[in-house]
Order: sequence, then C-alpha cells, then structure tokens
Amino acid sequence: MRMSLLITTYERPKALSAVLRSVGRQKRPPDEVLVGDDGSGPETEAVIKKHKDDGLPLRHIWQPHDGFRAGRSRNGCIAASTGEYLVFIDDDILLHRDFLADHEAAAKAGFFVQGSRALLDEETSRKAMAEEAYWPALFSPGLEKRKSLVRSPFLRRLFSGKSRGLNGIRSCNFALWRDDCVKVNGFNEDFVGWGREDSEFASRLLNSGLRRHNLRFAALVCHLHHPLRSRGNLTRNDSLLADTVNSGAARCERGLNLHMSR
Repeated sequence: MRMSLLITTYERPKALSAVLRSVGRQKRPPDEVLVGDDGSGPETEAVIKKHKDDGLPLRHIWQPHDGFRAGRSRNGCIAASTGEYLVFIDDDILLHRDFLADHEAAAKAGFFVQGSRALLDEETSRKAMAEEAYWPALFSPGLEKRKSLVRSPFLRRLFSGKSRGLNGIRSCNFALWRDDCVKVNGFNEDFVGWGREDSEFASRLLNSGLRRHNLRFAALVCHLHHPLRSRGNLTRNDSLLADTVNSGAARCERGLNLHMSR
C-alpha cells in the first residue's frame, strides 16, 4: 500500500522541522510527504528544502495567506497526492517511530481512523524542538493525557473501537483511503478561520456510509504547545457544521473539485 503523509503548516518553522525529523525516523517511511503551507515565508521554505535534501520525499504545496484556510491547504495536498491511503497531521505533531506502521495496520475498507494525542507544555515543547530526536518517557514532566503515550497491541485491541459520533475529531492524527476522501469532495473551503472544518469533513464521511474507527494505544503522537489561534469565525463555522449534520450531506460544493483539474 502506498501511503501519503499530509502536513499543514503556517509560520512555525522550528516546530515543522521537529515534526519532519520525527517523520525521518519512521520504521515504515512514508511514500511521499506533502506539506500544505498556508502562506509561510522563506524560513519555512528553507526548512522544507533542508529535509528534502536530507532524503525525505517532500513536496511543498504553497498557497497565499488569506486568513486561516487549513481546509484549502489540505485539499491542495490531497489533489497532489499519489498514495492510496492518506494520513493527516499538523506542524505541531511529533510522531512515534511506529506511527505510520500503526496506521498502515489499522487501514480497513469502509472506515476512517481517528487517533489520539498526548500534550506537551510550553517548556517541554521548547525542549522537544531543540533536541534532534525527542520522545518523552511515560512519566516525564510537562505532559497531559500521558496515557496516549502507551503503545500496546493488547490494549489497542481492547480499547480501539467503532463510533459514529463527532466528539474528539481532530485532523492532526487522522487517516482514510484517498478514494473515500475524493467521494465526499475533500474539505469544505467555505470554512475560513480556526475550527470545525475537520468535524464537518468527518460528518460528510459518516453521511457517505463510512464508519469511524478510534485507534487507541497505537499511532502515538505528541502535540507541541503553541498560542491559541483566533476563534473569531467559530460561530460561523459552527453554523456550517450544523448545516451538514442536519442535512445529511455527503459532499460539499467547494472542495477538492477546485483543485483536481490543476
């Protein structure tokens, strides 16, 4: 199976570099890495070039910055991707070395996969970005949701499960078959500003007949601390999500179709 790793970024070159270092340590390396860049400057471009020169199969998918448009960034990467299976993370997500191997093992027809995450505090995040190969021990200071650092095949089988709800949907540890993504027309580009574009995407996947698989004690990630983004558009985005939930729509009007012909 050919796997594509999709990473969204905007003006976080130090964090992105730490994330790409963790990508380079994967036991099961990605077949391609697409960085969807929402208008970052030359520092980010230099980070991507360095890691590409170091051997990562990187592609830089850049768009002009016109507000927070993570959905559009992801659609650009999806349209450019060549893998059968897509794994989504953000530029603040450090990967355990078995992250992609675990997602490959969890891939199953008829499902999308939602993983979990541990949280690093501000001081620990600075340390993680400074070290060449950081991964916390289970009882390291500066961690929240530390049980998400436990990798156990036995506990995975026991606690992973199916769901149809939207609670806890986060596209920073999310995977699905590319064909299923195309079927619902990708992410809805009516979403501008932080919030709910990933939940609305998941809602349409569920409306299309897919089921949700919550992957636990596998595909481990750590979330780097950063300042909160503006929630100024959240009320509008909540309304867009409610429209999809209430209508049962499986496709959006403005999504991948704006990119696929390019």
